[in-house]
Amino acid sequence: MRVPTPDALRRATTATAAAVVAAAAALLAVPAHAEDGAPCTGSDAAAFPLTTRLHGGPDSYRAGGGYGTWYLDLTNTTDRACAGIHPVVVLVDSGRALRPGQPHLDFFADGRPHPVRFETTDEDELVGAFTDGPDGEPGAFAGFTVAPRETLTVEVRLALTSDTAPDDITANAALVQRHGDDGDWIGQSNDYRFAVEGEPRASAAPETEPPTESGATTAPGTIPATSPSPSPSPSPALSPRSTGGPSLADEAAELARSGLGSTSALLAATACFVAAGIALLLARRRN
Repeated sequence: MRVPTPDALRRATTATAAAVVAAAAALLAVPAHAEDGAPCTGSDAAAFPLTTRLHGGPDSYRAGGGYGTWYLDLTNTTDRACAGIHPVVVLVDSGRALRPGQPHLDFFADGRPHPVRFETTDEDELVGAFTDGPDGEPGAFAGFTVAPRETLTVEVRLALTSDTAPDDITANAALVQRHGDDGDWIGQSNDYRFAVEGEPRASAAPETEPPTESGATTAPGTIPATSPSPSPSPSPALSPRSTGGPSLADEAAELARSGLGSTSALLAATACFVAAGIALLLARRRN
């Protein structure tokens, strides 16, 4: 796997590097459904060839509520088309309590929504790669193609199940270009921060003294001789989405633990564990 240059690494966190390794695990675990694209490289070796921006999302989501829509811009800064591009979304909640089945994330390609399956890293972050088909078939999505000097905007929607605890979440996206059993890390987005609000509690009905059939009100403290009203049906809630398949993210994210303080040491460690992670994943596929 091609590792970003130092200038590009300074704009990426260690957590994001772990996510890239985890994403590579998800990408390499399934067969490719398209021919490999040529490597996406630009004239400036100190920068990512694709710039990535998250925008347009709501400031908050309600647990058990509907979808919120946001957008992912993929801008090709090179003079050649970049194909086989797979965004990887990383969700980090402040309470580290978010589980893979709670966020329901879909991306749109060819006018159809494609579900994203999340896995948990050792740092309790959620990682989901854009790899599945519209029916959830693993590896059926061949990736996006971005024309030279053009921007492709991908629509994304997110909802959270009713059992999601109130929290603050940061979303980030990395870009991986697949080449058969290998891949390049070619882009890194800004952060998108939002809050999760708890599911609203049902308000109690006010105590009243309904009139009797003759029109007279019942005496205070008595129970009218009428059949009780049916209890309101609970509002539908999103059910947890199965992640399916064995998890490689935990093993990959273990490579991200460095604990190094200096910038140079952090950059070196990040490059090393990304490369080592891909080597490990390839070795697992050969066995």
